[in-house]
Amino acid sequence: MARRSLLGGLAGLAGLAACSRVPTPTGGVAVPPTQPGTPSPTSLPYGPDPAQYGVLHLPPGGQQVPVVVVVHGGYWRAAYGLELGTPLAVDLTNRGIAAWNVEYRRVGAGGGWPMTFTDVAAALDLLPGPVQDAAKGRLDLDRVVFLGHSAGGQLVGWAASRERLDTGRPGADPKVRPVGTVSQAGVLDLVAGATQGLGGGAVTDLLGGPPEQVADRYALASPAALVPAPAPVVCVHGDADTVVPLDQSQRYVAAAVAARGDARLRVVPGADHFAIIDPGLPAWAAVREEVEGLL
Repeated sequence: MARRSLLGGLAGLAGLAACSRVPTPTGGVAVPPTQPGTPSPTSLPYGPDPAQYGVLHLPPGGQQVPVVVVVHGGYWRAAYGLELGTPLAVDLTNRGIAAWNVEYRRVGAGGGWPMTFTDVAAALDLLPGPVQDAAKGRLDLDRVVFLGHSAGGQLVGWAASRERLDTGRPGADPKVRPVGTVSQAGVLDLVAGATQGLGGGAVTDLLGGPPEQVADRYALASPAALVPAPAPVVCVHGDADTVVPLDQSQRYVAAAVAARGDARLRVVPGADHFAIIDPGLPAWAAVREEVEGLL
């Protein structure tokens, strides 16, 4: 029940009354114990702002390993940070996969358009340089998967299509290309999300206005507007999600398939918005299975 604390916080943002518990650093989700010999996580900056950093988690051993970039959710709000991704990062390292858990500037703390987007791009582009150096060359950068939950799902869905952005646009010219992307209940159609008022107006806060006022930003930021992504995209979504509606994933997959992209939806029966980021629950096992399938 403790993980419902985060649900209470986000539901409040969304104008829901599902819960009123106080958020905890990891949303009440327990961090799995690490395997013996697991290196301590390494924090690396990619900019001068306190929120411009990521945490590298490596599995034990000295062999090359694939990498999952973990991007947390929280409706892009400053109240929620990369601690939400820590349980997932640790679980992945326990299965022999490195994790680059990314923080970024959020709305209310220097984020919004375009800063949140350029932050995520910069964190991804750090992988071939300082992150690989910190890993002592262990990262197999030909096997990178992007993984994001909720608002993080939007950010990795956007990052999956960075190659489609013209040079000079925020996030263009990526240095890292994923073999695939997994969105966990992502806000993938920002126009629909703004119209629906998701997160109590979180989409319009992120982009600085509604679609009719800043249409160019929606065209550059919404994953559904940037299809098809060059690599496969899997959308995992619980059918009991009351924070981000299932139709967000459905809209993205429909748009991607119509554009002849490789995208599909995996619905997790009975799973709410946070089951898919709890390593102790079967819903996360479904997400992890999709990640490992891409690697």
